[in-house]
Amino acid sequence: MSLVIEDLHAATDGNEILKGLSLEVPRGEVHAIMGPNGSGKSTLAKVIAGHEAYEVTGGSVTMDGVDLLALEVDERSRAGLFLAFQYPSEVPGVTMANFLRAARQARLPEGEELDAVAYYKELYQKMDQLGIDRKFTARSVNEGFSGGEKKRNEVLQMMMLEPVYCVMDETDSGLDIDALKVVAGGVNSMRSPERGFLVITHYQRLLDYIEPDHVHVLADGEIVRSGGKELALELEDRGYDFLKEEVAVAG
Repeated sequence: MSLVIEDLHAATDGNEILKGLSLEVPRGEVHAIMGPNGSGKSTLAKVIAGHEAYEVTGGSVTMDGVDLLALEVDERSRAGLFLAFQYPSEVPGVTMANFLRAARQARLPEGEELDAVAYYKELYQKMDQLGIDRKFTARSVNEGFSGGEKKRNEVLQMMMLEPVYCVMDETDSGLDIDALKVVAGGVNSMRSPERGFLVITHYQRLLDYIEPDHVHVLADGEIVRSGGKELALELEDRGYDFLKEEVAVAG
């Protein structure tokens, strides 16, 4: 049971960004993707989720054997996929409590109703765990939130929806060290043999708190190197320039 990406090519506005990317994320594992700006990291996350601005021009993405690319965005979510955005959107006029309640209801079998008491009990418990003031349930989704508050809210959504595969697009971006520890703690609480994570980050520091099973380096739309956590430490020490030299030699 895995999220499998094979020879994936994708473009936007006629520009090819992913150029034959292949990767497998089994359930129970945390895979981290690192890479320089413009390497295709966020494009990969958006293509997996079904963002309409990106055209898949080749390859496949399957989730536990199901053709993910054949599903609509909402169907991918119901099937167990979750994307934590690098820049979470604001949803004016829709409270956090109602937003999450509707999302949970949408995952229930037709005709089954969400237990409101149990829902709020669980919601408050997870908000407390993430250090989110319970008053935020009455606020519009992400409207007026600080960067750190938006990222905590993304993790709260992930914890409430309990997806099978979690794709996290630079969730650490803009977080101070205290917020980073809280967000990482929420993610670590969800680690399970039945859940896989694809953590996309630009810096190694996130991986001090969310320890990956595997680290992959993305450059110019392809995975150019894979390894353990030590690879992230090497990148922190040497930067990405040495990889460009390796790619040039290999090419």
